[in-house]
Amino acid sequence: MIPVSIFGGAGLTGRELLTWLRHHPGVRPVFVTSDQHAGASVEQVFPEISEFPDLKFSRHSDPCPPDSVAFLATPNKTSMELVPELLKQNLKVIDLSGSFRIPEKQLFEKYYGMEHTAFSVMNRAVYGMPELFREKIKTAQFVSNPGCYPTGSILPLFLLGNHRKEIRQVIIDAKSGVSGAGGRTEDSGFAFQNVYENFRAYKVLKHQHTPEIQIYSLEGMPRFRGPEESGDGPYLVFTPHLLPIYRGILSSIVVEWKSGPPADLEKTLKNAASSEPFLRFLDSPEQVELRRVQHTNFVDFGIRTMGNVTIIVSAIDNLVKGAAGQAIQNMNLMCGLDETAGLLA
Repeated sequence: MIPVSIFGGAGLTGRELLTWLRHHPGVRPVFVTSDQHAGASVEQVFPEISEFPDLKFSRHSDPCPPDSVAFLATPNKTSMELVPELLKQNLKVIDLSGSFRIPEKQLFEKYYGMEHTAFSVMNRAVYGMPELFREKIKTAQFVSNPGCYPTGSILPLFLLGNHRKEIRQVIIDAKSGVSGAGGRTEDSGFAFQNVYENFRAYKVLKHQHTPEIQIYSLEGMPRFRGPEESGDGPYLVFTPHLLPIYRGILSSIVVEWKSGPPADLEKTLKNAASSEPFLRFLDSPEQVELRRVQHTNFVDFGIRTMGNVTIIVSAIDNLVKGAAGQAIQNMNLMCGLDETAGLLA
């Protein structure tokens, strides 16, 4: 059994990691941290997780067991403090914060509103989207797990392959449950009484996941530009919305082509998805819905084209493929395990 450490194990993503790792055949959590719950057992904090009766929460500052794989389900600042130290210990590290996703320091600081204090290790981070960087992840020591919104948006766009050169612009209208949109914070705007029977946009034109989507959707090509940036390349606008539900993200991705849609567009996407264990191309965009992906590591998507526009509708579970599930997928690759281990019912 491969030992696993989880920093920030009492948060939403930490709990999701523990939930999925209960039945993983090749790993076992041996160390889990929460400064708030230090000394309490996992079962005391999460009564539904009874598979680790002897596992108790430690503090972030307590020594991490050697030879373990370290998951960081911690706030951005905490990850910046912990990652360099864990790398010095020669541990494999999977960071689920946003701290190491954007390879441009100025761009990170603009969108996250904080100084990046550990950018010296940024060049060691591999962006943890297996469908894009599987071979790099296999040999990586340090993986930066993608954001939830970017996962549901980047993958369908990336699968367009060389057809991405024909894109004029992309408009993404994405809707998330509170566990993806901000349920990790104390912001009262995400409290039940404010989301029930309500629906709204938030962080319009300034969401921190925007540059991540712009950079990696065109992997291997010049990145999408924002609407405020000059140039001849395609631009991308991303708008997130808050749904009155707990989990799931549904994205409507509007692609405008330069001179008409490619004739083999549907075939291209279908063939690309068929070779991936967690991508499902559906017959129509209307078939894409949250209940099909909730509590799974799948990305569902479907398309329809009319005139010069193609609409791609995608759905993910933000806590699984958008966070813990994709992190476990990355761990499997880093440790030479079956990529789907612990992630299929």
